[in-house]
Amino acid sequence: MSNKIIFKKKINIFNKKINIPGDKSLSIRWILIASLSYGISKAQNLLMSEDIIATLKAIKALGVKVYYDSKICKIYGVGVDGYKYKKGIIINAQNSGTLGRLIPGLLIDTPVPIKIIGDKSLSKRDFARVVDPLSKFGANFALKGGYGLPLTIKGSQKLKPIKFFEKKGSAQCKSSVIFAGIKTDGKTKIKAKKSRNHTELIFKYLKLPIKVKKEKNYDLIEINRVKKIKPINYNIPSDISSSAFFIALTVLSKKSQLIIKNININPTRIGMLTILKKMGVSILFNNKKSYKGELIADLKIKSPKFLKSINCPASLNSGAIDEFLVIFLIAAKAKGVSYFKNLDELNKKESPRLKWGSKILKMMGIKAITTNNTIKIFGNPNLEINKKIVIKNYLKDHRVFMTSTIAALSFGGEWHIHDKDSIKTSFPTFLKTIDQLRR
Repeated sequence: MSNKIIFKKKINIFNKKINIPGDKSLSIRWILIASLSYGISKAQNLLMSEDIIATLKAIKALGVKVYYDSKICKIYGVGVDGYKYKKGIIINAQNSGTLGRLIPGLLIDTPVPIKIIGDKSLSKRDFARVVDPLSKFGANFALKGGYGLPLTIKGSQKLKPIKFFEKKGSAQCKSSVIFAGIKTDGKTKIKAKKSRNHTELIFKYLKLPIKVKKEKNYDLIEINRVKKIKPINYNIPSDISSSAFFIALTVLSKKSQLIIKNININPTRIGMLTILKKMGVSILFNNKKSYKGELIADLKIKSPKFLKSINCPASLNSGAIDEFLVIFLIAAKAKGVSYFKNLDELNKKESPRLKWGSKILKMMGIKAITTNNTIKIFGNPNLEINKKIVIKNYLKDHRVFMTSTIAALSFGGEWHIHDKDSIKTSFPTFLKTIDQLRR
């Protein structure tokens, strides 16, 4: 059976309502926190992707009982200090940077070495950024080449709190240090560049000892040792990053409209929506409400009559970092020249995404000038593709596959997109949802 898909024509006009699977960031955080709770936690709408299954396998390796089916997941929490540290534990984070970087913070007290491995793509990513602060707690780490996976951790029973300045806007590094802080006597202090704040919100909802002071460019966070976490039942809101592909498809299609139900619109995650509004797209939040600290709403998107170019403020980058590939597609159809800067973090994802974004645009016939951290896109509102385009050898980055699919359905041409199994890491039902819009 071929692991590629071929598209030969654009999508027709559509007016639909769709549901998107649970938020990946929230799903992983819920699993890790529930494993440390005292009692049974239950979740609905948990994203059942490879990243989530890897997270469930990780806590099972630490002695946590898990039950799940297509409707519900139950985690039988063992308490903050309840992990069973056996000799020879190996945790395979597969493709998940969130799991790979968050779980070392929870293993900070392991008395035996634990090894964390990942797939080829994850193994090339920067893990020194999380090991450096965690080692200051007193744990010992070894990294391949001092940078990537495999990672080995041997914890300490004499952990000491730290002060950490997180400068990259990495929610993963920040969260890992927060997790280490809950196992450490004393007060851990973090000054963190603005990034997604799901960990802080769920801690506040659970009334754990965390304080967050918001400043203009940074958050000041204090976390103390946690003695007990109560179980948390969670109906996981739908994923804004997964929704981004269908938002883009609507924006790039003619006379179409889409409603996406129950989406997590956490202000740290909606940079793409802010960017699109600046480009002239109508996006409405209906049925807006707060759920366990997170903001959720139904999104209503309409195809715009025309798109404006944008000189994108770098302050929006962290809230849109996973969506820039499809934002580039939208800029390709805008009138004028769009400019995006300070995007070096994009090349540190599953694939060098800034390079791939530029490559896809050039294949489409769009002029794009790229440096190590900027891209200038010369839009063409009348773009129509009438040639064959082949997308392959992209390190199986799920977002490259999904972005290419949206480009094929939006601009036409004959697209041969390889490695469709890449979507299993984050959005296994992506192509089924595409089919809903094509009917």
